[in-house]
Amino acid sequence: MAKSSTQFLCSECGWSGGKWFGRCPECGEWGTIEEFREARPRAAARTRGAASAAGVVGVNGMAAGSRSGIGAATSHTQAAHVPDSMVVPITRVSEADVTRVPTGFGEFDRVLGGGIVPGSVVLVAGEPGIGKSTLLLETAGRVARAAAGASSAADAGGKVLYVSGEESTSQVRMRAGRIGAVNDHLLLASTTDLATVLGLIEQVNPVLAIVDSAQTIISQDVDGISGGSSQVREVAGALIDVAKTRDIPVLLVGHVTKDGSIAGPRTLEHLVDVVCQFEGDSQTALRMLRAVKNRFGPTDEVGCFDMSGEGIDEVVNPGALFLSDGDDATEGTCVTFTVDGHRSLPIEIQALVTNSVLPTPRRATNGIDSNRLAMLVAVLYRHGGIPLLNNDLYISTIAGGLAKEPACDLAIAAALASAAFHAPIARDYAAIGEISLTGQIRPVPRLEYRLREAARLGFTHVVVPRRRRGAKPVAIDGLTVIEADSVSKALKAMGVVKRR
Repeated sequence: MAKSSTQFLCSECGWSGGKWFGRCPECGEWGTIEEFREARPRAAARTRGAASAAGVVGVNGMAAGSRSGIGAATSHTQAAHVPDSMVVPITRVSEADVTRVPTGFGEFDRVLGGGIVPGSVVLVAGEPGIGKSTLLLETAGRVARAAAGASSAADAGGKVLYVSGEESTSQVRMRAGRIGAVNDHLLLASTTDLATVLGLIEQVNPVLAIVDSAQTIISQDVDGISGGSSQVREVAGALIDVAKTRDIPVLLVGHVTKDGSIAGPRTLEHLVDVVCQFEGDSQTALRMLRAVKNRFGPTDEVGCFDMSGEGIDEVVNPGALFLSDGDDATEGTCVTFTVDGHRSLPIEIQALVTNSVLPTPRRATNGIDSNRLAMLVAVLYRHGGIPLLNNDLYISTIAGGLAKEPACDLAIAAALASAAFHAPIARDYAAIGEISLTGQIRPVPRLEYRLREAARLGFTHVVVPRRRRGAKPVAIDGLTVIEADSVSKALKAMGVVKRR
């Protein structure tokens, strides 16, 4: 038998405690605390106690299994007999290449490191409505089409299994028809029972299994409510076991809490092989897929997708999304380049400076850290001779881009100075660099990635920090690299000067 301890769990944010509250102390929601009983295995009889009761002693008169006669053993697990064949030198282990399963999305494969590794479990987490189920359903459709083309008429394999614990099969079919994921090799099932899910996987033996989601599947053999710590651990452990045993890749959908962390116990992220975060702004159609953990590839890659009514399309060239149209130079605008993984993305920063009529001037930001803006305003006043402390400042990025990397400092300062001096910056100019409190322009990492992307997008001049001593200059065909070591010199190089 298993003992159970009573706990209380918030269905909204995942908070757990030993006392019931009408209002969750973590997220502040009312009526979300529910009682559940988490199974706890009963401790077996201690080997020490059994040995002592049987009168078994060692050669020195102490009970068997004791450690220098001090206290009793704390572990109940006994060592098992292990054959010599289980341990081999690492040099004798074969380096067999693993054939990955393509997802049908180049961006998805990029994040995973080249595709899905057979036998791996990939957790895809994101906020409600961000498009997790749509992404995985369209992935299932593309893998099913590829499997249908590869399998022969006599081969009954090549199936993709999609198990939904949130929607009925008719609802999934309706969404699959809308995004074009209908295929005979795509099998649908709707259940919340873990035993049924495992039975389906063993029966179908698919090339890819998708479970939506980890928080809705429950096991009848474990106490606790759906989404509770014990249930999520059991679901993850069972799916990992069947994936490793049958060499079937599993895509698992995960919910997130209000603070953006994955709902459920932290062990869920430790158990799975890959953890991906699906992010995006509800106001825009851009979606970003990032690998937070990846045992089979890099964790600094990002995939870009475009969400529409017909499904999700991958964005191979996301640079155009973050730049405004038009060739005319506009005051208060400057372009910089950020690095996300091995991909460089352009970010257009727009600034508006007006006279303030308020006792405390207003600072409105979108996509930019407000504390960073306050620091740059002070640096511009002290080292650039640009008084903006008494002005209302409005600064934003294009298309929901984020300019929170320190390398964006120079572009933010240039946009503010351009708006204050009414001096437009040429459209073929870009600025990259971190600004220190002394007004110096500091070097940034992976500058060559940024410059190559700038040249590819048609920029001809880029203002960058002065390179360190001994560092080789970066030469890009068709791109003029202008080095500057201070804010004032950088602004002058971009033609941002006060007009008389």
